[in-house]
Amino acid sequence: MASNPANLWVLLGLGLAGIFLFTKKFKKVLREDFGAFIHKLQLLPPPQPAPPKAPHPLTGLTFAVSDLFDIEGYVTGFGHPDWEKTHEAASRTSVVVSTLVEGGATCVGKTVIDELAYSITGENKHYGTPTNPVEPARVPGGSSSGAAVAVAANLVDFSLGVDTVGGVRVPAGFCGIIGFRPSYGAISKIGVLPVSASLDTVGMLSKGNNVVDDLHFSVLQLLNVLCWSLLQIDIETTPAGWFAKDPNILRRVGHVLLQSAFGGQRSPRQIIMADDCFQSLKFPVDRIAQVVVKSTEKHFGRQLLKHEILDVYLNSKVPSLKEFHNKKTNGEVKTSSIRLLANVMQLLHRYEFRSNHEEWINTVKPILEPNFSAQMNETMELSDAEIELCKSIREEMRSAINSLLKDDGILVVPTTAYLPPKLGGKEILSEEYQSSSFGLLSIASLSGCCQVTVPLGYYNKCPVSVSLIARHGSDRFLLDTVQTMFKTLQEQAETYVNSKSSNTDSRENSAEMAKEKISQPDGCALVVVIA
Repeated sequence: MASNPANLWVLLGLGLAGIFLFTKKFKKVLREDFGAFIHKLQLLPPPQPAPPKAPHPLTGLTFAVSDLFDIEGYVTGFGHPDWEKTHEAASRTSVVVSTLVEGGATCVGKTVIDELAYSITGENKHYGTPTNPVEPARVPGGSSSGAAVAVAANLVDFSLGVDTVGGVRVPAGFCGIIGFRPSYGAISKIGVLPVSASLDTVGMLSKGNNVVDDLHFSVLQLLNVLCWSLLQIDIETTPAGWFAKDPNILRRVGHVLLQSAFGGQRSPRQIIMADDCFQSLKFPVDRIAQVVVKSTEKHFGRQLLKHEILDVYLNSKVPSLKEFHNKKTNGEVKTSSIRLLANVMQLLHRYEFRSNHEEWINTVKPILEPNFSAQMNETMELSDAEIELCKSIREEMRSAINSLLKDDGILVVPTTAYLPPKLGGKEILSEEYQSSSFGLLSIASLSGCCQVTVPLGYYNKCPVSVSLIARHGSDRFLLDTVQTMFKTLQEQAETYVNSKSSNTDSRENSAEMAKEKISQPDGCALVVVIA
């Protein structure tokens, strides 16, 4: 039947209007760089040395830094306009940024962080929340949100953040890129604003370099921005660790910052799956666990795989946890060691943050998030004995994880228990979310061990990831292991998704065949297929 010409003109008009609105909105997103940057700038590397000397190791790479790192001539803003108003511009550039520039990389800007770098959501009401390029309707993760978004959106090759209780690992997981939390104390923090002195580490973020994934990301990114733009016409975007583009960049930057020489790579002798940690996932366990198992078997052989119930292990190796549990609950409520560790880490984080910045907060009286203010008030009720107990647990944790992994072991855990929460949602503030997520994050934060977050594709259009942990001081070993396993992990993740997709298609085809058989005229066989 011929189409009505009037209807065709209506459809064409709607299509052109949609294209116009999308173009307008998309230009806005591009102009604001997904809201990732606070300041654009350019710190250029020194000239290349004359032959026969080797060129600078980071030549040709660009990077951004979270607004916690001092850059000469700029005020380090700490994610809050009142902090920026009440502080002077930095008189010198932080050691870590200078080291990277001297190594040949170009710094192109400072990026948005959570308010006072305190949260893991990535949301900032003062400067606007950076848009997650993979899933714009969901949070980018924090505290180094802008740094992660800059890498995920292909604006830089790598970026720097600070990981205290997950500030690099969480945004890496939520934005589908690689995030590295080095061992505590491995990289200089001179010229970096302190958040929680005993937990802070300088981290890096990068993006996995996989041709299929890059193509998938580019298409997905375009479609997401298109859909988000068309659905949010009346909503205006507020203007405004360690992340890198692939494991090779992650390793190159790591060797510069860790000041370690390139040499022969060591292979792990044990890959330990923390089985109870995977049971805390709020999406199918096999989506991550089986990918790691298959990758390990393919690369190193099944004999390297070991399984551990981390709760049982830590109960026996961290004796102060029992005392902490008794003080908190009088021993009446059974609580897993992982959840207790979440509580310990949060208390230390709050206590040390308050020690660093309480005077400024009391003097300036900045407008702060209600949840943040409530946590600061709770910290005031902590006794010296409770703080000392938390510190004892921290020391016992390092000894316990080092003993478990020795020099050649890798512990495998989920990065977070949840998929990225929706923007403005309350889920991330719930006790269940906090306990599950901070429990996983506390393993490296309290032990001071190094951890890399590795992306493993998508589940329900959201990025998923896994984390590999090595003992304190084994940063180079961990970076080498990630470089070795990365390609196989991506291949196994793709194989897993394709196999599930194939099974789904098969079931749908079987169901369709069943319908066709049922609808056959009388005299034909009736076949019912149960999918």
